[in-house]
Amino acid sequence: MKAPQKKHKAIDWNEVKQRLETARTAIEHIWEPTAEETKRVLEERARSLAREPARAELDDEWIEAVEFTLAHERYAVASEYVREVYPLEELTPLPCTPPFVLGIVNLRGEILSVIDIKKFFDLPEKGLTDLNKVIVLESGDMVFGIVADAISGVRRILRADIQPSLPTLTGIREDYLQGVSAERVVILDAEKLLSDEKLIVNEQM
Repeated sequence: MKAPQKKHKAIDWNEVKQRLETARTAIEHIWEPTAEETKRVLEERARSLAREPARAELDDEWIEAVEFTLAHERYAVASEYVREVYPLEELTPLPCTPPFVLGIVNLRGEILSVIDIKKFFDLPEKGLTDLNKVIVLESGDMVFGIVADAISGVRRILRADIQPSLPTLTGIREDYLQGVSAERVVILDAEKLLSDEKLIVNEQM
């Protein structure tokens, strides 16, 4: 005996379409922010934009500097004036130049003069070694290298902690001094060094 066949109900496509439309409207309503949510998002965005200048001001409170040693003292120079650092190699002495001018080097086809800051600042000398590094300073058209005994690395120094000077720093060093940090790192005024005519090596010298 055959089982009775079930009658399939005809699909009401209009009803299906209406249900889909109702579901779509409900979903859009769920993701549509309310007036209060919109206000909260805008306020958060405004706070975020306000924090950007605050971060910029915070960055201005610090100096990024390359720290190095000279005669067992710690020095630093603002990294914005440092083009590069490289080992002291193939130095060619120059005749008829001041004692603090060590000579010139050929840096990838560019001839640069090299200054011995120890002699310029009347610091104790210990002679040159293979460990000496040249810090290339640059500002505008002026560029030359200064010799460091060793490079300690790059550090950030809080401007508020910089003291004008120390009693032990007098004479020629104080003239080229930007200040001394809380860790007793002597910060040189690179801009003043680069604009000093006494450090310019030319044919007349």
